[in-house]
Amino acid sequence: MRYNFNFLLDHDGIVLYCQFMDISFRAAKLAKIFNSRGKMARKYGQKNARKIEFRMSVLEAAGCLDEVPVRKPDRCHQLTGKRKIQFAVDLEHPFRLVFCPNHNPIPVKEGGGFDLRKITAITIITVEDYH
Repeated sequence: MRYNFNFLLDHDGIVLYCQFMDISFRAAKLAKIFNSRGKMARKYGQKNARKIEFRMSVLEAAGCLDEVPVRKPDRCHQLTGKRKIQFAVDLEHPFRLVFCPNHNPIPVKEGGGFDLRKITAITIITVEDYH
C-alpha cells in the first residue's frame, strides 16, 4: 500500500514541502462573500456561514480531493446527470457547497472515473439547495 503525504520533513522535523488544495471562485462576488464572515452570514445565514468556514478549511487543508472526507459531516460527493463534473459537501440541510475540479483536462483513471488523488485544484461554484 502506498501513502500519499502532502508534506516533506527534513531530518530535524522541519517542513520542507507542503501541498494544499488550490481554491478559486467562479465569480469575484462569490469570493468577496466568502472572505467576509458578516457577508456570508447575511447571504447564507449564521449556521451556514459557520459550516462554510469549516468546510473551506477542510478543503484548503486537503492535498487532493481524495483527502476530503466522504462521510458526515463533510460528505464530499460527486453530483450526477448534467452536473457530473461537479462535487458538493454538506452544509446546513438542505444546502450544499458546490465546486468542480479546476484542471484541464480533469484527471481520470484508466478504468474510468475521476482520479481524485490527482485533483489538487477546485473552483467554488455556488451554495445552493439543488434538491
